[in-house]
Amino acid sequence: MFFGGRKGSKQGTEQDKVVSMGRFRDRVSLTPMRQAEAYWTALRRGDDVPNRSQVDPRGLENILSQTFIVERIAPGIARFRLAGQQVNEMAGMEVRGMPLSAFFTPDARKQLGAAMEHMFDTPAIIELTLQTESTRTRGAREAHMLLLPLRSDLGDISRALGVFISEGNPTGASQRFTISNIDMRAVSDNPAKNAEFKAKDRPEPVQAKTDSNVVNPGFAETQERFKAEPSIMDEARNLLKRRREEAEKQSTAGAAGVASEAEEPVQPKSARGSHLRLVVSKD
Repeated sequence: MFFGGRKGSKQGTEQDKVVSMGRFRDRVSLTPMRQAEAYWTALRRGDDVPNRSQVDPRGLENILSQTFIVERIAPGIARFRLAGQQVNEMAGMEVRGMPLSAFFTPDARKQLGAAMEHMFDTPAIIELTLQTESTRTRGAREAHMLLLPLRSDLGDISRALGVFISEGNPTGASQRFTISNIDMRAVSDNPAKNAEFKAKDRPEPVQAKTDSNVVNPGFAETQERFKAEPSIMDEARNLLKRRREEAEKQSTAGAAGVASEAEEPVQPKSARGSHLRLVVSKD
């Protein structure tokens, strides 16, 4: 800090005061946030919100460590799907799969949840001014977060591209932030148009007439119906039945052969072959 005036000088006692150096310190640069917003705006088609699939990491290469993507999983709750190295360092761990609210104090989580609901439903751009919790060895530090809405592959606004800016985490411990200011800007002049769900209509399921195991058009292959597996007793009965049927067939064939022999006509005696007769006389 500067001390104005010296003893014995002609400057007078009005300048003998302490001048704060807070306004001269280096503030956190907001350039990454402006760059991310410019990239997000370039992806838009008219007044619409860009899709998650349009985001290419090469377009954010120089600020990739400060960016992240969150997914809306419940009202006011979003979790990290991807996160850069600096974001993980601020948490002191890998944040993928964790809720975004893990970075905030309990009182600030309600404000964050309301802001995210406004972002997804309106939709809107959210810019947060944050403060770290002060400790005995280090005072509160300033941080910033930018959230830009994105559409999922289904067409609903349930993703967000984020940028997190801070002075770093020299302690390596998990940081918690309070919210000192929230700036919300609508994406367009007609929010209802952008908030409209734009997923493609899915075909109606085929109604089964006789068989409930019909082809589902949403799957590639048809599931076969499960059939009752025969027991050992059933197999034994079937085998015995087949043997009986075979025996009956054989007996029927034998009876038919005997009947055919019996039905053959008996030849008359005249038709028989000639033979000699021996006659003996004692006269």
